[in-house]
Amino acid sequence: MRQIFLLILLFIVGQWLVKALRRHDAHTAQRTGAGGARGAGNSANGAQGAHSANGAARPAGAPQLAEPMIRCVECGVHAPKSDSVVVAGQPFCSAAHAQRHGARPTGRDAR
Repeated sequence: MRQIFLLILLFIVGQWLVKALRRHDAHTAQRTGAGGARGAGNSANGAQGAHSANGAARPAGAPQLAEPMIRCVECGVHAPKSDSVVVAGQPFCSAAHAQRHGARPTGRDAR
């Protein structure tokens, strides 16, 4: 019975220590400005800095939203919106696919 009680007590103390270490590491990283991915993410914003698209300040640790993806009409591959080519309202992953799609016969010619 004592052994079970001792194991439960050791488990609780171990969990408390792990949480305390994580809180200490997070506090230290926040105070020094180091944060691994957070520090690198903020420098990638360039002139935008710590402001969101509407100009309001956001916390330094706020996650950044992923870039929207589009689906190529020609091949179906998903590509970042900034790298895509839009022709006649249809998104393509490259200019070559836009040309190939535009060269296809349509209507009666397609038969």
